Amino acid sequence: MPARPLSIGEVLRDARLGDLRALFEGREEYDFFGLTRRLFDLLDERQVDYVLVGGMAMLQYVDGRNTRDIDLILAPESLERLPEITISSREGEFVRGDFEGVQIDFLLTSNRLFRLARDEYSGVREFAERPICCATPEGLVLLKLFALPSLYRQGDGVRAAIYEADIRALLTAADIDTDSILATLSAEMLDTDVAELRRLVDDIRAGMKRFQ
Repeated sequence: MPARPLSIGEVLRDARLGDLRALFEGREEYDFFGLTRRLFDLLDERQVDYVLVGGMAMLQYVDGRNTRDIDLILAPESLERLPEITISSREGEFVRGDFEGVQIDFLLTSNRLFRLARDEYSGVREFAERPICCATPEGLVLLKLFALPSLYRQGDGVRAAIYEADIRALLTAADIDTDSILATLSAEMLDTDVAELRRLVDDIRAGMKRFQ
């Protein structure tokens, strides 16, 4: 957990500075701090019910995670109230947009599990910019476990490995009832997938105990 309130603008800035491609783009440096304030001011002004998830939410609970974008859960109709965000792609309940040069990935509540994560696995956390509704550690584990079978079926082993590392980090940082999370997932996923996820969680917990 960060010693001081996490700054979304600072994380975005540092991720960009760490990307060598940024040195060759020839573009003016972004005001990431102002951009972050404008984005969340906009969400509040339009009365958008959102939850921050993804790498930015991870940084509330574990150190060392870097991210170049912002991930939000919100209702599909909320996008209509945000014309300032340019939509670049849509695939089912996943939408990618751009706000003043920063990528924003949306998880839409037309997916029941995303709606559940927004409604029951979230809470207000203090960020340097402002208090922001953020996924809990349980909510992040829920979302990452839900995504893993699809990632493996798509052959995206690199991203799946990152998600598994995130789950391990969250289980190390917080006391999480994974049995309850797996029971919730069982209502939304194939039994075979949930069984594999249970084995994964058991392996992670066994590894955590190995050197204790």
